[in-house]
Amino acid sequence: MQVLVRDNNVDQALRVLKKKMQREGLFREMKERRAYEKPSERRVREKAQAISRQRKAARKKMQREGLLAGPKRATTAR
Repeated sequence: MQVLVRDNNVDQALRVLKKKMQREGLFREMKERRAYEKPSERRVREKAQAISRQRKAARKKMQREGLLAGPKRATTAR
């Protein structure tokens, strides 16, 4: 992973790097690898993640088809 530092602005480059790492899922993977995970726990976690993905996809599909209301939008006070 590579990030360019422009005008010696290291803070901005660090923010860009952190955002890229977040998108790639590096932080999640580092957290998972921090401690040993038993194979049975791994199967349970992966199954729960798969179910969550399925539900999310089904919910989005229903929203696109108009069967469910879309996500609530934040209203600004005027």
